[in-house]
Amino acid sequence: MVNLSASIVMTSEPSKYIRAGYLIDGSGGPIQEDVLLTVIGGRIAEIARFAPDNSPDAARIIDLSRCTILPPLVDSHVHLALSGTVAQEIRARQLTADYQEAATIIAQNLGGHFSHGVLAVRDGGDKNGYARRYKQAMAGDPAPLVRIQASGRAWHQQGRYGSMLGHHPDDNETLATALVRDHEPSDQLKIINSGPNSLSEFGKETPPQFSLAEMRAAVASAHRRGLPVMVHANGVLPVQMAIAAGVDSIEHGYFMGRDNLERMAERQILWVPTLFAMQACTHSGIAANSANAGEIAARNVESQLQQVALAKALGVPIAAGSDAGCYGVMHGEALVEEIMLLTKGGFSLPEALKCATSIGARLLGLADLGLLAKGRRANFLVTSGTPAQLPCQQASLEAIYINGIALRL
Repeated sequence: MVNLSASIVMTSEPSKYIRAGYLIDGSGGPIQEDVLLTVIGGRIAEIARFAPDNSPDAARIIDLSRCTILPPLVDSHVHLALSGTVAQEIRARQLTADYQEAATIIAQNLGGHFSHGVLAVRDGGDKNGYARRYKQAMAGDPAPLVRIQASGRAWHQQGRYGSMLGHHPDDNETLATALVRDHEPSDQLKIINSGPNSLSEFGKETPPQFSLAEMRAAVASAHRRGLPVMVHANGVLPVQMAIAAGVDSIEHGYFMGRDNLERMAERQILWVPTLFAMQACTHSGIAANSANAGEIAARNVESQLQQVALAKALGVPIAAGSDAGCYGVMHGEALVEEIMLLTKGGFSLPEALKCATSIGARLLGLADLGLLAKGRRANFLVTSGTPAQLPCQQASLEAIYINGIALRL
């Protein structure tokens, strides 16, 4: 495994030529075949169709003609302080771990992401803000191999769902007031405005955790500080309120309905549907809190796939997020599953990969990830074989190129 704290140093090496059998550029457009990349100073200087009669000498070309290349992946919803294990005693220990224990778990989880080509993650919060603290501890590295956008501790209403992910305002305190006294650094504000999805009653909706006035004040406060706002919300009313409050993204969004999707399309609010976290609950032995939990989980997934198809038709921007760290949702491999589920929701492979590359990079504010195009950093993944073998082939990458330099896996 590559040292995840290792920096990539730019070099002054001469032009480099890379021939790829297939290229998926992250834009959602057609797959390009037999292309030649010219890389100068770590950036893509040209992408052209390979022409034997008009190409550099073969000895100067890195031959990846049997491979597919694509941008590094971005997982837009993870929980780095949890491992995704289904062993209850281990999960309980992780929820009460001290920082040193949590740091080991986080490093292992980042390794899982890197080995699957996920080079940026957006952490949705943990009870003690350990992911944010880990990022701060790694701040001395100017170019970490897996970049973290951390929420720190998420906010939930006292007595409502969310204690495992963060904290709540004090008694007789509004959310906006709590944010004013909160000096913990973070990359985005995470608000929990509903409960989780039920595995005992299909389609059950929970009431919002905060009032619309509280949400609006909190969002305005975050935006004044330059922080985007991500909101956990399932059900019609919690999502409707989040949209009205001006949030930047809806996380999960199960059972939110067409009207909310139309509003999101109109305002171009990003949606992270986290399909695989619910799909994992259909597996035998994972969801055991009711006799028919697996069946209900499967119905939840089908309902969400229908919403994904509608969102695509309406033009809602979707970012792929696996909810890694949840029960049975393993870091790295879960994003591969999420991409496959997006294809079941009506996305072509390039479109699904766009959700996991350029749209994810836009959500995280990472301008140098997400697209393979002229002038962009030569950061890309190499998988053996054709695009037909994706995304499963992500589990056995041939190489990861950073600034035109191949890293050993």
